[in-house]
Amino acid sequence: MKFNYSFKIQYVFVLILAASLNLLGVIMVRSASDMNSVIVQRQIIGSVAGFILCLFVSFFDYKRLFKYAALFYIVINVMLIAVILYGVVVGGAGRWIELPVVGRIQPAEFAKAGLILCFAAYFDKHSGDLNTFRNILKAFIMVGIPALLIFLEPNLSTTIILFVIFFVMLCVSGLSIKLIAIFCGVGAGFTALMYYLFSTDKYEAIPFIKDYQKKRILSFLDPTSDPDSWRQTQNSIMAIGSGGFFGKGVNNTDINSVKAGNFLIEEETDFIFAVIGEELGFRGCLLILILYFLLIVVILYIGGKSEDTGGCAICVGVATWLAFQTFTNVAVCTGLFPNTGVTLPFFSRGISSIAAIYVGLGMVLNVCLKEKR
Repeated sequence: MKFNYSFKIQYVFVLILAASLNLLGVIMVRSASDMNSVIVQRQIIGSVAGFILCLFVSFFDYKRLFKYAALFYIVINVMLIAVILYGVVVGGAGRWIELPVVGRIQPAEFAKAGLILCFAAYFDKHSGDLNTFRNILKAFIMVGIPALLIFLEPNLSTTIILFVIFFVMLCVSGLSIKLIAIFCGVGAGFTALMYYLFSTDKYEAIPFIKDYQKKRILSFLDPTSDPDSWRQTQNSIMAIGSGGFFGKGVNNTDINSVKAGNFLIEEETDFIFAVIGEELGFRGCLLILILYFLLIVVILYIGGKSEDTGGCAICVGVATWLAFQTFTNVAVCTGLFPNTGVTLPFFSRGISSIAAIYVGLGMVLNVCLKEKR
């Protein structure tokens, strides 16, 4: 088989930045888990396997994968249906399934990477006639089916992330400025309606938001309405602030430590940025955010140099995934967003999250290697 690939320095940059973030992530998971050897070993195994998977995927021609996009789409939806029917319930949500040998995985994470490929294949196919009513309707149906299945798990945060990824990919694939303005206006109107309903105590009229999700939003808008729900965010802010500029040091057992005092829950996943802020301080947080920024910029640069709409859409989709999920996690930990349960890429504990991110990066690297025609 002949590979028309051309090595570029951006390929190495992406691997170095991803590996750096991943290494820091393992260190922070080790600290957040109180050096739990089982958790750390699983995180290392998942990281190494994900990195190898990334290299493997990078040599699969994305143009050839586009031919199997329909099959990938069906498999993704079957997995999401399996989660609803047979999912393992943790914390009131059935987001995981048990597989032989592999163990527990979260299909919604892999769905992000798989659907980015499916969306890119569709936008590449319709790059010349995307702005017709029929093609836009088909695109929204394409994202709507898996989004509904993820929402029913329930997993509202991943549903929102999926729609954000889809919309940004749609915009860069040739959607007209007029339609972009209309969709943005609809989104702004929906957001304003939600704010009105919650600020006027009419939120009970919203049929698609679970009770625990309503409590999180209410405590965010008015912490006095439910102090218990807001306390976790308060502890997170206190942990970040207590780290100061230099931090208290990794694996610290200071009696005044928010982490060591068990004032945080989910410190290995949703609130790991609070542990980063406390132990590495402002300089550590800034370094990590700079690494994320550089990784996203390199991915967008690769997309800008792509030979076609499909390659560009893949890069923009993965960059949006990384950027929006990172921003959301940090915003939750700093009290800018209500608690959403969104993990921090490369840092939060979970093999599914790490492996899925690496699959996405593998597709980006394949776009990078492709020679321009």
